[in-house]
Amino acid sequence: MTVTTIKVPVATRDRLKAHAAAYGEPLGAHVERLLDLADRESRFDQLHSAVEATVGAKLDDYCRERDEWLDAELS
Repeated sequence: MTVTTIKVPVATRDRLKAHAAAYGEPLGAHVERLLDLADRESRFDQLHSAVEATVGAKLDDYCRERDEWLDAELS
C-alpha cells in the first residue's frame, strides 16, 4: 500500500491522533472509519430527502411496507 502525507493544522492532527488512540486504531484506519461514517450519513440524508419528496400513493405504499418490516415477528 502506498502512503502519502496530508497537510492539516497541528491541532487537527492532534485531535485525530487522540481520537484514534481512544478507539485503539492506527490513524489511517481511523480516518477511513470516519470517512465511512460520513458516507453513511450522506446516504441517510439522501434517503431522508427522497422520503420527504414522496407524496400520495407512493408515500402510502412506503409507509405500509415500512410498518410491515417494523412490526415483523423476528422469532
